[in-house]
Amino acid sequence: MPLLGNPRTLRLPSRPAARLAVAGALALAALAVSAPGARADGPAPVTPASVDALVRDYREDTGLPGAAVAVTRGTEVVHAQGYGETPSGEAVTARTPMAVASVSKSFTALAVLQLVEEGRVELDDPVRDHLPEFVTADPRADRITVRQLLDQTSGMSDTGFPSFTRPRPDTLREAVEGMRGAELAADPGTRWEYHNPNSQVAARLVEVVSGRSFADYLEARVFGPLGMDDSSTGDTDRDLPPSAHGHLRVLGRAVAAPEPPAFGNGSGGVLSTAEDMAAWLIAQNNGGAGADGTRIASAESVALAHTPSPVSGSYALGWSVGETRSGARIVEHSGDLFTSTAHQALLPESGYGVAVMANTGMAYGDASAIVEGLVAMIEGGDATVPQPQGQVLLLGTDAVFLLLGAAAVLLSGRGVLRSRRWAGRRAGAPLWRTAARLLPLAGPPVLFAEVHRVVGFLYRGRDVAWIQVPYLYPSFMVLLGAAALGCAAVAAARLAALARGRADWRSRAAER
Repeated sequence: MPLLGNPRTLRLPSRPAARLAVAGALALAALAVSAPGARADGPAPVTPASVDALVRDYREDTGLPGAAVAVTRGTEVVHAQGYGETPSGEAVTARTPMAVASVSKSFTALAVLQLVEEGRVELDDPVRDHLPEFVTADPRADRITVRQLLDQTSGMSDTGFPSFTRPRPDTLREAVEGMRGAELAADPGTRWEYHNPNSQVAARLVEVVSGRSFADYLEARVFGPLGMDDSSTGDTDRDLPPSAHGHLRVLGRAVAAPEPPAFGNGSGGVLSTAEDMAAWLIAQNNGGAGADGTRIASAESVALAHTPSPVSGSYALGWSVGETRSGARIVEHSGDLFTSTAHQALLPESGYGVAVMANTGMAYGDASAIVEGLVAMIEGGDATVPQPQGQVLLLGTDAVFLLLGAAAVLLSGRGVLRSRRWAGRRAGAPLWRTAARLLPLAGPPVLFAEVHRVVGFLYRGRDVAWIQVPYLYPSFMVLLGAAALGCAAVAAARLAALARGRADWRSRAAER
């Protein structure tokens, strides 16, 4: 359950798609004004009707199949609702479990901070003091602290340890044991670099220190106390229920697809609902206490989770800190899977919290786009819902790539049919010259086989598995696959024709 995007700078898309009026409700106004953080001269309160209108119009503009949305203010749930359908055609409701992807890192950080409160762990303790099984090929890893795992400054990186192309583990214990060959890309505490295994090590630390599985720990210490009855965490894509899978888009149409194989517990394994995420947002905005006063963490721990270190820049402990367009402080984290996305945001000055889960993949950014629209609405600005950047461009490029793929099929068919003529013209040519003519046909098949390395390079060294690339660029992979198969077919036909031609030449020579 991977994430390829860079959540350190969670700048949201900015292209508008539709203009929406913010609806008001007098009955809710007095309640909203009295909520924590409300200001008498502030913008009109957000209402269920205004949230519904925003999401409805966004779905109509983009074709987003389904989403779950939670909006809170202080200790009140403004709205928690599901929209549209799951890949299997069932309605998305406020209690439909969906993947929150890397939003899970904030849950992992809170679990560690609970152990810190109990005195069982210190943030600046070396990880190996509590987790002796955390051994790598780099001796510098002995100095990695618990804090550095959570704020992504451990020095670990995809360049030193592949997150996705390694053999997939099935448990957190296997995930940590599989790091024995890992090398660090920097000294611990000197550089920020987003790396999913950081959170997996942190989750395994929670297991070892607490003496219970990470799933059981979250249920007992977070989900249960907050009444998040439909939330859970899983290890791999096999643990995703049908409702947590999502869609790709091809030619602007959503196509249901299973999530590709990956391990994600601790870094991206939490499943939750609109109702449950509302409870989580309230606790985060209420100093670690739920709506009924049940406390899962101290106010100091929650504040610490929302505070970046000098080395990490804007990244805190499972959260990222920045500013909205109006200059207000925002504490947030996005989550990207290949068939779904999620985004959570806290606005401490107004007391609002927002969470969105959308069942389209990371190439489309739907969850973040909806969050941006909701934040704009909360701030009383232009509540225009932006389409994710490049969505119109993707529609055009899909059409171009698919047309080129069809052309590749036709051209390769023509090449196969004309292979004997091609071979006949080269019957007496030197072998090296004939081989040079065939060599360009190897380009598309080689690129098709190694495309994940190219994508990883374009993602600044992130580790990418081959199976993930069709989820990112489905129409391009159709084109590349058609070109690779076509080139292989033409090359095989030409080689066969050359072999037959040379056999005929030797036969005629023998007769003479």
